[in-house]
Amino acid sequence: MSVNLFAPEPGSLRLVHGVALGVAQAGIRKADRKDLLLIRLDDGAKVAGVFTQNRFCAAPVVVARQHLSMLDPGASIRALLVNTGCANAGTGKEGVAAARRTCNELAELLGCSSAQVLPFSTGVIMEPLPVDKIAAGLPACIADLREDNWFSAAQAIMTTDTLPKALSGQVRVGGANVTVTGIAKGAGMIRPNMATMLGFVATDARISLTLVRAAVAYAAQHSFNCITVDGDTSTNDAFMLIASGAAEMPEITDARSAEYAAFREGVAEVAALLAQSIIRDGEGATKFITIRAEGGRNEDECRKVAYAIAHSPLVKTAFFASDPNLGRILAAVGYAGIADLNVEKVDLYLDDVLVAKNGGRHAGYQEADGQRVMKQAEITVRVVLNRGAAAATVWTCDLSHDYVSINADYRS
Repeated sequence: MSVNLFAPEPGSLRLVHGVALGVAQAGIRKADRKDLLLIRLDDGAKVAGVFTQNRFCAAPVVVARQHLSMLDPGASIRALLVNTGCANAGTGKEGVAAARRTCNELAELLGCSSAQVLPFSTGVIMEPLPVDKIAAGLPACIADLREDNWFSAAQAIMTTDTLPKALSGQVRVGGANVTVTGIAKGAGMIRPNMATMLGFVATDARISLTLVRAAVAYAAQHSFNCITVDGDTSTNDAFMLIASGAAEMPEITDARSAEYAAFREGVAEVAALLAQSIIRDGEGATKFITIRAEGGRNEDECRKVAYAIAHSPLVKTAFFASDPNLGRILAAVGYAGIADLNVEKVDLYLDDVLVAKNGGRHAGYQEADGQRVMKQAEITVRVVLNRGAAAATVWTCDLSHDYVSINADYRS
């Protein structure tokens, strides 16, 4: 089940020159399913990423970070290798060695150094990575490499996702049309820092590595770090931005330029839509909920309020039941961690319905109005703190019986 989420039309996904994708059925966990993805990059591509802040981060996260930091001057990342079915997390030194072996195997086939390969894994934690199966699947990935293979790539990184997640956009940068195409996976164990998800966005823009790093951090903060399904931070999260440099345009090098601002917003928009698709496909989700905290003194306190609401099991189960038990939202605002919050100034809206005014039930609020909104598939919660001009938005979903069933049966 998903909330107003549809599989992308393969023809709608714009190719990015300099980025080729190939998939294989390696039998990593289940037979007859795409579970191995190779993203091959032309020489000179700029790659940067943000990763999970979970201290128990997976072996591929450790290796990918190392490879990004140890790349020789003048060298570039040439390949990203993604497997599903096994997270290679909680696997100790053996897991790190296994991740490095997959990089070595692919580097030998592509004729590059192991440090030019970034590994990514998703799936079950605390199980050994089947390196031999991955190695055996690499020739099929290479044979399948095509620039127009984004839809198949999105299918290859799915785990509990019900639909592939992929989309394209174009942004006008200076006098050039720049393509931005991305894929993502994720449906459960979703919480910021980062949110269990993998995201890969590619663009043909010509831009410095410094600004690619800045753009991926900005995009993450306004997309994948604004979603939560269940409040669990994964061991394997990664969001990567690839700039192939194939577009006919001057290189963007100035962080203060209009060209960089346009590029950054274009990447962030694609990332935000991918992040929202993860929530729409949340495990067992029946509602897509936008939570906006406004009128804070700074963005950080607004995020605290929005996340307190989004993480609350009581709030999420009320949304599933379409039960306007909205005092649960006020309770979450109260424990969000704003020590000097004056609750007598707080207003609460459910879509266009004013529920609470100045910290108490609004005199004109009728429960029938609240229930009308709660029955919708898409709902907006607005909390107005009335203590400043800052705001923050978080996207979440409800918590259903199916969420428990999906996670109880995940390994079977």
